[in-house]
Amino acid sequence: MPTSNYVSLSSQIALSNRMESVARNVANINTAGYRGESINFSEVLANSGSESVSFVSMGNTHISRAKGAISQTGNPLDLAIDGDAWFSFQRGTEVAYTRDGRLQMDSSGRLTTVNGEPVLSSSGSTIQIDPQGGRIVVQADGEIVQNGQTIDSIGLYEINEEDTLKRYGGSAVVPEGVAFPLQDSSKARVMQGYVEGSNVNPMTEMTKLIMISRAFESAEKVMETAEDSQRQAVRDLGETS
Repeated sequence: MPTSNYVSLSSQIALSNRMESVARNVANINTAGYRGESINFSEVLANSGSESVSFVSMGNTHISRAKGAISQTGNPLDLAIDGDAWFSFQRGTEVAYTRDGRLQMDSSGRLTTVNGEPVLSSSGSTIQIDPQGGRIVVQADGEIVQNGQTIDSIGLYEINEEDTLKRYGGSAVVPEGVAFPLQDSSKARVMQGYVEGSNVNPMTEMTKLIMISRAFESAEKVMETAEDSQRQAVRDLGETS
């Protein structure tokens, strides 16, 4: 296979990865707290005879931290974060972070995510609420008040800007470093009765889909042209031998 075909093939693989990333974004346009992703590509040099050939890398996924739109629901267990912080929850033996504040209370009064995973307090423990204890008020700092009594505090956690985020299913992420409880309350506040939506921009993603489709077509044409040239060269060689 000609070197140009290998280069085109590497481009098609990179485009396929990018297409899958855009598809995930589009599929989660309406997922609360979802953080859109993009893929960054780089040039990979390889020696081909006496020349260096440029290939496209597989790409590195980057999860955006941009804010999503916040909408009012009126549900006292719907919480949104205004600022730079994350909710924390337990999944098995691991801890993950999310901006999806559609919380629920299970039959025992434990506060959970919409998927039934226990939400963690500022001290990293599960949060217990009295199912029969009356109205729940969540203060801006995450403090939970029921019948005029403070019963716990929903954890708000910071993740260093330098830390790479990895997808952990749905809208959840895990950082490469260690998240820590919010120290400066002026950085973020809890809004009760609100939910943050996805930060995916539908128009941007549709534009990306169009551009990727066109790039696929161009890469395929390059491979077809190279293959046609190779076949013609073989035919010409056969006629002269």
